[in-house]
Amino acid sequence: MANSSDQEAQSPASNDEVAIEKETNPDNGGMSLQQTKSSIAEQMPLGKEILFVAIICLAQFTTQVGLGSTLIILPTIGKSFGLTNPADYSWLIAGYSLTVGTFILLSGRMGDLFGYKRMLLIGFSWYSIWSMVAGLAVYSNHVLFVFARVLQGIGPAITLPNGLALLGATYAPGKRKDMVFSLFGACAPGGSIVGGAFAGVFALAWWPWVFWSLAITLAIIVVVSSYVLPEPPQRSRESLSVRDKIKQLDLPGAIVGITALVLFNFAWNQAPIVGWQKPYVYVLMIIGVLLVPVFFYIELRVSRSPLVPFDALTADVGFVIACIACGWSSFGLILSKLRPAVVMTIALTAFTVGQILIATAPVHQSYWAQTFVCTVIIPWGMDMSFPAATIILSNSVSKRHQGIAASLINTVVNYSISLGLGFAGTVEVHVDRGGKTPEDVLRGYRGAWYLGTGLAGAGLVVSIIFWARGSYKDRKAARSK
Repeated sequence: MANSSDQEAQSPASNDEVAIEKETNPDNGGMSLQQTKSSIAEQMPLGKEILFVAIICLAQFTTQVGLGSTLIILPTIGKSFGLTNPADYSWLIAGYSLTVGTFILLSGRMGDLFGYKRMLLIGFSWYSIWSMVAGLAVYSNHVLFVFARVLQGIGPAITLPNGLALLGATYAPGKRKDMVFSLFGACAPGGSIVGGAFAGVFALAWWPWVFWSLAITLAIIVVVSSYVLPEPPQRSRESLSVRDKIKQLDLPGAIVGITALVLFNFAWNQAPIVGWQKPYVYVLMIIGVLLVPVFFYIELRVSRSPLVPFDALTADVGFVIACIACGWSSFGLILSKLRPAVVMTIALTAFTVGQILIATAPVHQSYWAQTFVCTVIIPWGMDMSFPAATIILSNSVSKRHQGIAASLINTVVNYSISLGLGFAGTVEVHVDRGGKTPEDVLRGYRGAWYLGTGLAGAGLVVSIIFWARGSYKDRKAARSK
């Protein structure tokens, strides 16, 4: 054992980071995108490994707590600020998801450069501070609350990709990795439900305690994480100065990409409030759309170290991302047994069926007939699609780019939630005839749910094509042998 340890210390690729990885041009982040094997977590004592995975899962859990806790007490928060227009409520939710979705790509790259553990601690700390501010907004107005919620979302934008990257960098591809990634994904609906439950209890006293209690919990997580979490070796970056690391952040691409996402999303969420007739709404959306090709030009032609590893974005990955976007905008432990395409098809079926059930539920029907069934079915879509997608990308890139792989899927998930709210709000205000009667209000809700059904159905079609394409390739390969 002693000889083995000495050999590991001297080897450039120790047993802790056994990597099928080849350095090429350092300025290019040069690497061959191949699977990386790491056994750091698997060499831990079982108790420590369980605690390690639990803390990483809290990144997902607390993210959804921030979403579900606000959603369940939205009327209470709105009334305390004197809001009367239901469309104004969307920003109390969408601002959080907007920054979670848009800042993830950059924070994933920062983890690759500065260390996943360090960024995870920074993310939890940031999340704690702005959760406290969100609660203190009760002494001010809803503008401060929205501002705090927007900045609050940057915390999960940092913790999500770096937590997943830490798992990807410490587990070798296989059943054990599939299990922990599935546990991470399973925390999403659980966090939302627990957050909503506790929010309802705290709101009986005073709603700011929802955010203050979250801030205290996050502060405790920071302290525990600093002692429990390992920092995977990142020898390929140790020789880089801080200045070189900043250059590899691809700040021009990040600024343009984040600006494009924010402007496009802002337009869709602001339009239901002020109307599309306001020039600044559609002007900002047009600018956001025009910045997208600029972002791709920078990434493909200008940046020496692009934010998105396009070499890893195969057709299969493209299908996965399309399924995730459609499913989550409508808002698995079996991964080792079934192909990713099968898992995605089952997940998108759950999204679609759940949306149909809630969209067609009669007004006076028992809650247990369709609405309850919807709440049981839709989480299967979330629990199966997220781990399937993250595992595919994690296994597609090298260990040093695990942050980027994790951030890409998280960007699609959280940005789709926020953008889907904007789409749904626009549909609602255009079909509810002003919402002057209960029938008109219901008409608006159903319009939004039908949109969700269409999005989920589109994702289901894409997943079926993905499945059929994979089956065709397998049969073709079998015939060629």
